[in-house]
Amino acid sequence: MATHRAETTAAALSNRYRKIREQSLALIAGLQPEDTVVQSMPDVSPTKWHLAHVTWFFEHFVLEPGLKNYTRFDDHYHYLFNSYYYTAGQMHARPKRGLLSRPTLAQILDYRSHVDTAMQQLLQSNVADEHIAKVIMIGLNHEQQHQELLLTDVKHVFSCNPLQPPVSGTLDVAMTTAVDAYSYSDGNAGIRSIGSDGSGFAFDNETPRHEALLQDHRIGNRLVCNGEYREFIQDGGYDNCELWLSDGWATVKEHGWRRPLYWDEALEQEFTLGGVREIDSNAPVCHVSYYEADAFARWSGARLPTEFEWEAAAETQAVRGNLLESNHWHPIASGGAQYFGDVWEWTSSSYVPYPGFKPLDGTLGEYNGKFMCNQMTVRGGSCVTAHDHIRATYRSFFYPDARWQFLGIRLAKDGHGD
Repeated sequence: MATHRAETTAAALSNRYRKIREQSLALIAGLQPEDTVVQSMPDVSPTKWHLAHVTWFFEHFVLEPGLKNYTRFDDHYHYLFNSYYYTAGQMHARPKRGLLSRPTLAQILDYRSHVDTAMQQLLQSNVADEHIAKVIMIGLNHEQQHQELLLTDVKHVFSCNPLQPPVSGTLDVAMTTAVDAYSYSDGNAGIRSIGSDGSGFAFDNETPRHEALLQDHRIGNRLVCNGEYREFIQDGGYDNCELWLSDGWATVKEHGWRRPLYWDEALEQEFTLGGVREIDSNAPVCHVSYYEADAFARWSGARLPTEFEWEAAAETQAVRGNLLESNHWHPIASGGAQYFGDVWEWTSSSYVPYPGFKPLDGTLGEYNGKFMCNQMTVRGGSCVTAHDHIRATYRSFFYPDARWQFLGIRLAKDGHGD
């Protein structure tokens, strides 16, 4: 019986590995080699770097310790494609990744094939090793994170091109759907259990499960839409210092922000992964910073939800919505609550460890824990998050001035409804 379970696990893990690795290549099917080299700002990584880095992850964390007589594809790649794992060694500076014209895209694809062949050999021979299996699952979820980053990064790259070409010409364009007036319902107050219960995969920052006290509150029935955010702009939202946090006001003035990233000055068109399109007033607003989300909430007479309020509401919702597989790759008006997909939702919660948090042992302990400072938590996934990658307990995080990700807004208020 134990042998049969191990064989079943090996087959399932092998199939999942192959599916996710193939998905990464499918996402770049419409790109040319020249597209994969560009780095448009320090936060953006070139497409081919993403493809190489996730491959380095499997090579370094799985194959080198787990497959006997494994030979690295190229020793230089350990330096070039390490991201931030200082306990694994030094790495090429992040803001200079766009200078790596070599190795070529073709060489990186050969690197992926080399590692994939070795991984299939390992999966057939060593999947019974529980530690190796866990690290492979981290690696697969890590690659799904980079699939999302790859798309948001190349979107920024293409937006900087005066031609503003589409990243993909095969995306589905959704018809607009009327949305209900913005309203609030009573949230789940009291002592609530927060975090992963251990029933499925979770990153270490989702643990340990613990109790949190939620005060009486109300939470928005949907995401804030473009039309509502346009009203904020037209009402002078970017000129009213009373609405802004001090750092936010300084950031707005420093960068000259007057609208969401990718909107035109007329507030009529926006750049998308499918090229320039008319702004759908009913679709969720996206590409706004935490500072902008917070200012909009103040303008609305509301606030942003805490991540615990959000999780308590979302845990009762099925994980479905406008996600990567929907093939829109852009937020759409759906008429629903939209807790999953469309946009990552800013919360008012700083990204900090849960009580009793312990990072993973060894170098993988650098994955999440060391970033728990000066960032804000976002929840819910986006239109380029894979369906099997998101869950109610999932915590992602960004600096409050970040805008290039699909970041949006849900509102909340204190107290109970009348």
